[in-house]
Amino acid sequence: MAGQVATAGSPIRVLVVDDSAFMRFTIAKHLGEVPSITIVGTARNGGEALELIPKLKPDVVTLDVEMPHMDGLTTLREIMSRHPLPVVMLSSLTKEGAWETVQALTLGAVDFVTKPDTKANIAAVMADVVAKVQQAAQAKVFAFRQMPPVSMRILPVPSYLVNEGSQPPRQQKTTRPFTSQDKVLVIGSSTGGPRALNIVIPGLSANMPAAVLIVQHMPVGFTRSLAERLDAISQLAVKEAAPGDKLEVGRALVAPGGFHMMVDDSNQITLNQSPPVQGVRPSVDVTMISAVQRYGASVVGAILTGMGSDGTNAAKLVHNAGGWIIAEDESTSVVWGMPRSVFEAGAANEVVPLHEVASAVHKAISAHH
Repeated sequence: MAGQVATAGSPIRVLVVDDSAFMRFTIAKHLGEVPSITIVGTARNGGEALELIPKLKPDVVTLDVEMPHMDGLTTLREIMSRHPLPVVMLSSLTKEGAWETVQALTLGAVDFVTKPDTKANIAAVMADVVAKVQQAAQAKVFAFRQMPPVSMRILPVPSYLVNEGSQPPRQQKTTRPFTSQDKVLVIGSSTGGPRALNIVIPGLSANMPAAVLIVQHMPVGFTRSLAERLDAISQLAVKEAAPGDKLEVGRALVAPGGFHMMVDDSNQITLNQSPPVQGVRPSVDVTMISAVQRYGASVVGAILTGMGSDGTNAAKLVHNAGGWIIAEDESTSVVWGMPRSVFEAGAANEVVPLHEVASAVHKAISAHH
């Protein structure tokens, strides 16, 4: 069931959880200066946080990923099973930090902010924390019981992320070249997206006759971990896209953070750093428009949870070209922004809850519209 949503007018009650006294003070100070936010308490570790939540009844928790005793992921899993509420993670920019952040988002954290690496950029990071806490207060959260078992696993940090020299494990997954008979599936998501992708992508069959492109709004450094996590739990071979990657059946390519992903005339991926579209890069619109220009009615789009309207312009083009657009239903969306925008624009062929997206995709791909 969804947690309580802060009512308009009443301040957002925030609990700050961090093992660093400096970070607790800094976060509480910056959040506390915002009129619409009240700090109800701070906690030094996960155990303390879990004791305080039922007493203080916060609307939003900020949670450090890396803490001694009970780490952020374990704490988060306990919060989401006992007292589901919006959590904003604070993570480091290390490779392990990125991996753990992606796991946190999968476990149901609404969003994350990367910690300041120097005292100099604290102000910018704190502005980000304020914005994300305000957005999180409006998000819908889901207890673990509703998630398929695969999403609940905390996967260990892969050894090749810790030991620079070691290689990623070899894939035993088969892909085949893309042909003109195949479809192109473009999936777009933002806030709440990693959790949604963890439910949709494992539900897709490896021999589904479609190449898959995934655009998840995320900063540089986090999309590779997202791709690796999805790869570990899916039949599809999932990787972060690189220039020159070709569309393949059985393969899903994830747009790298900070880059727009497009497809060229030879079915190859190109990446660019043109200005953000709708304030985001990667943009769902950019990828899906590039796909519909080349493949027309063979494009199937799925717009999942997220804020804003990225994907709507492209969905209209796909819809008009005779392709098929699936929008996630409000009941399962963490933020019903992007799918709602597609629906209200009249561009959705169907609106389905998250656990039905994979089967809707299969139907759309096997049908000859």
